[in-house]
Amino acid sequence: MKGSVKFFSEDKHFGFIAGEDGKEYFVHASGILPGGSITKEDQVEFEAEAGDKGVRAVKVKKI
Repeated sequence: MKGSVKFFSEDKHFGFIAGEDGKEYFVHASGILPGGSITKEDQVEFEAEAGDKGVRAVKVKKI
């Protein structure tokens, strides 16, 4: 799935991605592929996965 980073805090290690499906996905730093980083408004690809507190983005990478 593709989306755009709405918010990401380097200090708190989490943020949110607006998916192309209109849903918002939580993303934790551990869900970003090794060597990658994201910031607000980056275009990304990711997979959605059920988590403890709802759906989250994993395997996140910039495109």
